[in-house]
Order: sequence, then structure tokens, then C-alpha cells
Amino acid sequence: MAFASSNRSFYFTSISISALRCNFSSSFPHTRKPTTSFSKNEPSCLTTTAKLKVSLRLTVKDRASLEKFLRKRSCFTPDAVTFTSLIKGLCAESRIMEAAALFTKLKAFGCEPNVITYNTLINGLCRTGHTIVALNLFEEMTNGNGEIGVVFKPNTVTYSIIIDGLCKEGFVDKAKELFLQMKDENLNPNVVTYTSLIHGFCHANDWNEAKGLLIEMMDQGVRPNVVSSNVIMNELCKNGKMDNASRLLDLMVQCDVRPNAFTYNTLMDGFCLTGKINRVKELFVSMESMGCKHDDFSYNILINGYCKNKEVEEALSLYNELPFKGIKPTVVTYNTLFHGLFEIRQAERALKLFVEMQGNDVAADTCTYRTFIDGLCVRPQCELDIQAYNCLIDGLCKSGRLEIALELFRSLPRGVLTANVVTYSIMIHGLCNDGQMDKAHDLFLEMEENAVAPDVIIFVTLIHGFVRINEPSKVIELLHKMKEKKVMPDASIVSMVVDLLVKNEISLNSLPSFPVHERPGEVDELNVK
Repeated sequence: MAFASSNRSFYFTSISISALRCNFSSSFPHTRKPTTSFSKNEPSCLTTTAKLKVSLRLTVKDRASLEKFLRKRSCFTPDAVTFTSLIKGLCAESRIMEAAALFTKLKAFGCEPNVITYNTLINGLCRTGHTIVALNLFEEMTNGNGEIGVVFKPNTVTYSIIIDGLCKEGFVDKAKELFLQMKDENLNPNVVTYTSLIHGFCHANDWNEAKGLLIEMMDQGVRPNVVSSNVIMNELCKNGKMDNASRLLDLMVQCDVRPNAFTYNTLMDGFCLTGKINRVKELFVSMESMGCKHDDFSYNILINGYCKNKEVEEALSLYNELPFKGIKPTVVTYNTLFHGLFEIRQAERALKLFVEMQGNDVAADTCTYRTFIDGLCVRPQCELDIQAYNCLIDGLCKSGRLEIALELFRSLPRGVLTANVVTYSIMIHGLCNDGQMDKAHDLFLEMEENAVAPDVIIFVTLIHGFVRINEPSKVIELLHKMKEKKVMPDASIVSMVVDLLVKNEISLNSLPSFPVHERPGEVDELNVK
């Protein structure tokens, strides 16, 4: 990705005032230049700075205590180490604007930043997504500016930080330019520098450039670590070069670079994608012998491999092993098993597993429901009862996936299953809650066409919905339907309807009367008027 930058001069001080604007003086009000004399009772600068560093590590969230610390030591002259410690603490909490503002206050204390101060702030800026600002600060560091006027020679750490930040933002060409500049300055790139660039070019799908950097790194005697090895491993597996990936694993072991879980998971996933399930099993077993603990990704990869190979019983056996390993199954675990079960026409077991998933507090996602729609409706496999479908439709409505719920509702196996009053009630309730009253009313009319009698719950749900959007004509229509179907409204509905009609100045004579059971001393008709 090409890097575009402006030709105009740009100083970090202006960045901190505009792009990183904050009122730092309200946080640290005593920013006047202190006197240089020390009282006998005051600790030395070195001792005070050391204590401040400890205090900052322990109470980095308690800014008031740091202000109090500085106020009490009005004769203490902080140095670059002091400010660097404070800037580092602020950056650690992502309070980057305050860190930048503090950087601009150094001169007020008669203090000049050093290369570590610059590195600390540049790192903080890159980590919080302000890479362009960090680049400007880097250029100011090497060229100076009109306010601070200090020029420092960046070291390997400085270059590594800014190169890593640029690569993560996609500015790999600019990162490569700084890499070459670094070498022109007779600074030797280290494994971090090479790894950042290799990862950047891999992410930009420029494998040739990444491979060239790897060869150069080895030629320069820079030994790859597990991070750089994993970057290459991921790229090889992504491109299906599994033989090379296997050789890389062997090379890592020979060079005493200890593979971690990410290494094995990447390699297993690559073999799974190429259908070599036996190799995945071997790696899964050897992983523990190399001192790497399995995680949920490891299990999900092998479960996926078994399911693809239609060895679902093996996959379920691994799933049952998870609690004993202290690993909680994820929605990916369940989705993989659901797909595997539907592939071998085990829909009932998939539904039982779905209930188990809910019991384990694992929320279903869109993929879960799509798998069930495909398994139950597109390719129906068995005569499941309507209650199973109602359970799925209810889950979809409650999780806000109404479109998928409607799709499942419309996809009920024709001639095999018919939506019952519960099915309609679930759908109407979901649509009403979402404010889709027209669709909810259409379903109500559809019930009549399909000879499904609405119950009081459906009527109450619809009346609540139409009252909420102030549709008295629909409410009156529903009440007449209730009388026609001999469904009795309760007292809360009567009160709500009366309030709606009064609000809209509609006569209560428009309401129907409902028959009631006779009781001593009562009339035989209940008129909601």
C-alpha cells in the first residue's frame, strides 16, 4: 500500500494542541519551572524519581496521588527519567492525549527529552492508532523543530516501533523506506524489525517481498523467534504449501525455537483445509508431548476435521473431553458439530445438542440458525415435531434475528408440518416487539386462512402493539374479532382500550359487548363500554 504524506512542515507540538488536544494543566497544575535548589530534607533527584516510578506502577489509575506527590516536592526537579515514567504510565492506560501534553511540558521544567522518552511516546501513539502522529514525532526527533529544538538519533528500538506501527496500519512501503534508511544509518535491524516487516508484507499479500526479507534476515545472522516463525507458518499454510510448513516446524525444533499453541493450530488448520485429517491427528497428539497445551482452537480444528471426514462420533468424543480439560466449548464448536450431525442425518441429536448449548450459556449466532434452516428445511431429514421448530423460531426472535425466523417459519416442510397457534404466537410477538405491526397483522389474517384459531395471548399481543402506535381502528377491529371467536379480554385490556379511545375522542359505543358466566347479582353481559 503506497504511503501518502503532505509536504508541508508539521511539528508535533501542533499535533498535541489540535489532533491530540487536552487540558493537561487541569490535571497537573504545577507546571512552572521549579527552582534548582534542594532542601536538606528533600531526597535526591535519583531517589525521588525511583520512588515515583514505583508509585506510578502501583497507583497508575490514581492521578490525584501523583499530583499530590509533585505538589509536596516543589523543590524537586524532575528529569527525563521522571517524565518518561509518567508518559509510559499514561500510555499504558491509553491516555495518549495526556501523555502527549505532558511531553510538551518538559521544557517548562528545564528538562530535555531523551531517546527513551521519544520511544515511549512513539510506542504509545502507535499502539493507540495514532501512527501518522507517531511518524511526525519520529521525523521531528531526527530533524528537530522550532520549539524544542532537540535532535536525537533514533536507535534500533525507535525504528522497530515505527516500522511495526506503519505495517499494522498497512503502510508497508513507508515502513520499507524507513527500514532502508535505518540500514543507511548503520543500525542493524533485529528480529522484531524483520518480523514486523515480514508480517506487513504477508498481510499485503506480497509473499515475494516477505520471503526476501526472511532470507536476508537469515543471511544477516538474525535468528528467527517463535513470532517470526509463526508469521511465515501462517503464510505458508494460507497458500497451501504444507510440505514447506512442516519443514519449518522441524527447523524451529532444530534451532531451539519452541513452537507454541498458535504454531500447532496454524499447521493443523492448514492440513485440515487440505483434507489431511490423519496429519491433523498426529499434530494434535504431538502438541502435548512438546509441552504445548491444547486450547479451544486446537479442539475446534480437530473436531472440524473429524466432521468433514464424517467421523462425527470421534468429534463428539472430543467435545465430551472439553470439560475435563478445563476448556469451555464456543459457538464455533457447536456450529461445527451441528453441521456434522446434519451431514449424517442426525437432526434429533443436533436439536438435543442445541438445548445443551443453551444450558451452557453459549449464545447461538446467525451461522447456528442458518445451519439448522439448511438441515431442517432445505434438506429435511426426519419427521421432527412442530415443538422443535417452535424452539428454534423462539430463539431467533429473542435474539433479534427476525428475518431468519421468518425464513424458518416460511420453510416448514410442506405437507409434513403445519404451524400451530404457538408458532404464530411466537412470530407475532417477535414482530410486535420490533414494531413491525403490519407484518404481525398479516400473520394474524393468515392464521384464519389456515384455520388456526388465535388465542387470547395473540389478541393481547396485537392490541398492545396497536395501542403503542396509537391505532384505535385496528384495536376496535381486534376486539370485534375476539367477540366473534368467543375470546374474553381481561381487565387490563379493557382499561387500556378505554384510555386509547378517550385519548382519541372516539365513542365507547364502537366497542363490542362480551358474554360472561352468570353469577348471583351480576348481569349476563359485560360491556367494555
